[in-house]
Amino acid sequence: MKEIKKYDVIIIGGSYAGLSAAMSLGRSLRSVLIIDSGNPCNKQTPHSHNFLTQDGKAPFEIMTVAKQQVQQYKTVHFQNDLAISSSKTDVGFEIVTASGKSFVGKKLIFATGIKDIMPNIKGFSECWGISVIHCPYCHGYEFRNQKTAIMANGEKAFHLAQLVHNLTKDITILTRGEADFTSEQMEKLKKHQIKIVTTEIFEIEHENGNIKYVKFTNGDKTSFDAMYAGIPFEQHSDIPKHLGCEITEQGYIRVDDFYKTTIEGVFACGDSTNRFRSLSHAINSGTAAGAMLNMELTSQSFNN
Repeated sequence: MKEIKKYDVIIIGGSYAGLSAAMSLGRSLRSVLIIDSGNPCNKQTPHSHNFLTQDGKAPFEIMTVAKQQVQQYKTVHFQNDLAISSSKTDVGFEIVTASGKSFVGKKLIFATGIKDIMPNIKGFSECWGISVIHCPYCHGYEFRNQKTAIMANGEKAFHLAQLVHNLTKDITILTRGEADFTSEQMEKLKKHQIKIVTTEIFEIEHENGNIKYVKFTNGDKTSFDAMYAGIPFEQHSDIPKHLGCEITEQGYIRVDDFYKTTIEGVFACGDSTNRFRSLSHAINSGTAAGAMLNMELTSQSFNN
């Protein structure tokens, strides 16, 4: 009979939140397994910003140092693999990976992140995270005072326009269809000389991910330096949902103030739980999730 390795905690997802949770647990001498397939959502992003002490560094560089530091804790182990399923057992949870391996943990942490759903626009995915961006706080300073597009409509576009207007006054909203703004919003956009183009986008011409032109289906094209895009997303892993974790209306794993999900013994942290996408926030939530989980383990063992 094949022996299944057992751990105090299995962390699914070994990016910033997962590594941070592992450090908290490793420093508390917990046996931890991190299962990660090496596919972070910011893999194309050349530099990370708005992260104190790490501002301007490449995400891969930050990740490499983080993993090296976590590896110093001998009770933390790594499995380069893809977790594909989970089931409850008498002692906790069993995780099965794509390579056919099985692991058992008393507790689980999901740090699996989210997956952006790319629109069917030629060149979009190649520019994502480079010049087609999602967050003014993460990328806006680098494109300050430059010609900027916002690919969104309605409330999302208006919200982005307010934030981006503080960084540049040359803004065009690309609604890709009939504009969906209230009369009051339209007045404010007009007041701030924010242009609106309703024609569908055909292609983004770029050079190594840097936008040159946005081409429209009517044959027109306009040059831009950057584009903010409000695109949909899905959970990077469907295991939490299949395990019974509640998902919010916005598509995030529901957690409480202690990063517990709605399933006993299962915690979650990082982008999969909150719309505030940044490295610093992911690391903060991972640290907290690891500490809260350790507190739960400690309480259970100490008081039994």
